[in-house]
Amino acid sequence: MADYSNKLYYQLEQETGIQTGYTRTGSIFLAQTQDRLISLKRINAGLNVIGIPSEIISPKKVAELHHLLNVHDLVGAMHVPEDAVVSSADVALALASAASQNGVQIYDRTSVLHVMVKKGQVTGVETDKGQIECQYFVNCAGQWAYELGLSNEEPVSIPLHACEHFYLLTRPLETPLQSSTPTIVDADGRIYIRNWQGGILSGGFEKNPKPIFTEGKNQLEIQNLQEDWDHFEPLLSSLLRRMPELETLEIMKLVNCPETFTPDMRCIMGESPAVQGYFVLAGMNSAGLSFGGGAGKYLAEWMVHGYPSENVWELDLKRFGALQSSRTFLRHRVMEVMPLMYDLKVPRWDFQTGRQLRTSPLYDRLDAQGARWMEKHGFERPKYFVPPDKDLLALEQSKTFYKPDWFDIVESEVKCCKEAVCVIDMSSFTKFEITSTGDQALEVLQYLFSNDLDVPVGHIVHTGMLNEGGGYENDCSIARLNKRSFFMISPTDQQVHCWAWLKKHMPKDSNLLLEDVTWKYTALNLIGPRAVDVLSELSYAPMTPDHFPSLFCKEMSVGYANGIRVMSMTHTGEPGFMLYIPIEYALHVYNEVMSVGQKYGIRNAGYYALRSLRIEKFFAFWGQDINNLTTPLECGRESRVKLEKGMDFIGRDALLQQKQNGVYKRLTMSILDDHDSDLDLWPWWGEPIYRNGQYVGKTTSSAYSYSLERHVCLGFVHNFSEDTGEEQVVTADFINRGEYEIDIAGYRFQAKAKLYPVASLFTQKRRKDDMELSDLHGK
Repeated sequence: MADYSNKLYYQLEQETGIQTGYTRTGSIFLAQTQDRLISLKRINAGLNVIGIPSEIISPKKVAELHHLLNVHDLVGAMHVPEDAVVSSADVALALASAASQNGVQIYDRTSVLHVMVKKGQVTGVETDKGQIECQYFVNCAGQWAYELGLSNEEPVSIPLHACEHFYLLTRPLETPLQSSTPTIVDADGRIYIRNWQGGILSGGFEKNPKPIFTEGKNQLEIQNLQEDWDHFEPLLSSLLRRMPELETLEIMKLVNCPETFTPDMRCIMGESPAVQGYFVLAGMNSAGLSFGGGAGKYLAEWMVHGYPSENVWELDLKRFGALQSSRTFLRHRVMEVMPLMYDLKVPRWDFQTGRQLRTSPLYDRLDAQGARWMEKHGFERPKYFVPPDKDLLALEQSKTFYKPDWFDIVESEVKCCKEAVCVIDMSSFTKFEITSTGDQALEVLQYLFSNDLDVPVGHIVHTGMLNEGGGYENDCSIARLNKRSFFMISPTDQQVHCWAWLKKHMPKDSNLLLEDVTWKYTALNLIGPRAVDVLSELSYAPMTPDHFPSLFCKEMSVGYANGIRVMSMTHTGEPGFMLYIPIEYALHVYNEVMSVGQKYGIRNAGYYALRSLRIEKFFAFWGQDINNLTTPLECGRESRVKLEKGMDFIGRDALLQQKQNGVYKRLTMSILDDHDSDLDLWPWWGEPIYRNGQYVGKTTSSAYSYSLERHVCLGFVHNFSEDTGEEQVVTADFINRGEYEIDIAGYRFQAKAKLYPVASLFTQKRRKDDMELSDLHGK
């Protein structure tokens, strides 16, 4: 988005004749620590492959580019030479005048009272000067977006909150700074510095921000707030350490203006799940100017075509639910978010505020047994369980790009999943029930889902909802409970998106009942070869594959509790069962499972173990590996699509065409070869993939495979023509014939690319172990 904005602003002056102050200065991002430098190297590797020039430079080079900087405490920096500065007011004016020339009407000094909605669709806007009829409304109201969203007849929840944001302006230096002086971002010092009329403009993101307007009593129009020198003092000290010559410079003023921040530091865009035609673009987290051009482009595409040209799920309004719009939550969260803008973000960090909001009934039991928690869509989920003899403090502080402290803990959980039995609480999954009086449920779902759902009662189908382009809007498993009722299990963060998609595409007048039952069931995943023994002992029913085949669902009693939905699947490729337990029985069933499981070596496990298991088995997850621009044919899921059955479903035409023409990217599994997991930097996600020295894609997720004793990365491989750079068809042959490398922070590691999970290595290794054991017995 920033790259597009840069190109757009560059040409604005020529297009409109309005001067925007566009000056190419370049940016220098400073690193005071090795970890910060690694973070910059990771960013640098990602920028180079998408055509944004950047390089890692030495402190000496920093001093050459900006002679006023003190560089003695730096270990390196990243230089982005094509970055530029503009005057935000002039850019706004240029965009507005270009819009007017194209027939756009702008009414200033006009306040919106509310948006008019009829049958869930935008029909117009009520202003203090009368009504305007429209089909689309875009809420770009910044700090006012939250209140404006709530003012409709049908409220739209837009989770953002304002904070005070300070920056100072100085008089020009004795030798005024040149307009081309690079912009400096000193994240470890929490400040940014840029040239301003020959002097300095410098602000930052302090550790103790001041949230404002929590009660909703916003400013009537944008204006500056009171200066607060005491509050700004740490940032000023940081500025003077970085540029000691400013000591004698006269400060013109300290500006304090409101800035809005969102719960996850990413802006909010897209269509409201509640009102069709109501779009949002707000919560820019102080980067409105950098992202504005690109964000506007994506939103325009979204309104015209129904979806943007890139995957923007991370920015989609539907990633939030109503639970993120509590004012108390937002106030506390933005106090954490604002300092995080410049904090070092290492892999797998978690927010600390707004926690323990949605929890499973087992939360306290698991917490007492050493669970360490992460949060997804407000739901607490266990990462791993710290054994009583481990030092907790050391573990929580182990934030690093290298081998993490939880490595051995997760290894023992994975081992237990493979050899005995583990329990993972997976209650956070989104769960819907779809029921009808007649056969409508099946008819409608057959059109909405890509796989055949006309299966015998009790069978489970892996499927997903596709868009017109054949991409996954959702990835799920559906169990047929009876002739007219289906139980759908989707990823945690799809709760709002999935509901909105189903509602939008279901016939309005049908007898269908769609119910969100996420909160009604606690889900326990029993993974491992002994899961079958635990369950058969608790239910007095045979659970072997002859009686309970794979991908089967049956209501059973477990212990004293009745009506437990037991499913023979684990989301990992390992043997075992998912138990969907009515919430009031959760504690009883968990206690029974743990008690009976003791003799089988049962233990708790968390999502990190699950991640390792699913990635080595090549299981792709929605939101991480696949998204609304990924089709089933691009990620090896042809078997999950009913193309040959002559039935129509959304996305079918696109898939038929793709089947004929071939795919332009393939999800592959890369196994790192010359990588030392003890000493080398780890892959996490987003690392560039090279084939025969040429960039072909990025990793989407990765994990250490304890059975392969290697790192495994999933990611898409493209085939770019060496002459034109255009995308060409990717065949299995193309994948298999390449020599691959994964770039981790500028270091390239050799990798083997596979299109199927590496089963043979597991069995070979096991046979080898068995032989060694028999040798021992022989001796």
